[in-house]
Amino acid sequence: MEVTGENYRVTYDLASGTITCQGSLRLYGSTGYASVVELFTKVADQKSPVITMNLEGLQFLNSSGINAFSKFIIRVRNHKVSKLVIQGTHRVLWQSKSLESLQRLMPEMIVEMK
Repeated sequence: MEVTGENYRVTYDLASGTITCQGSLRLYGSTGYASVVELFTKVADQKSPVITMNLEGLQFLNSSGINAFSKFIIRVRNHKVSKLVIQGTHRVLWQSKSLESLQRLMPEMIVEMK
């Protein structure tokens, strides 16, 4: 599965169970993020034992994107099946600040910062 735009790319690799987000997600509101949310929903609803979200290449995420990520995390949490691992980097300022805050939505979520 893949969603691409002018400045971003979101892919899901079924074999590794990894969602990879790259570029800058500056979409507007829930309608702008509809295709990304659809991908996230399909991944969460597969109820894989482990879901990894690699954000190391995601340079920017706006508040609508944070909302989409939050809904994904809550959906995974509510299924009570999957272990969620989010990989980020300290080199991208928003990740250092926001990923630990998102962990409050699912305390058992693992946040790996490089």
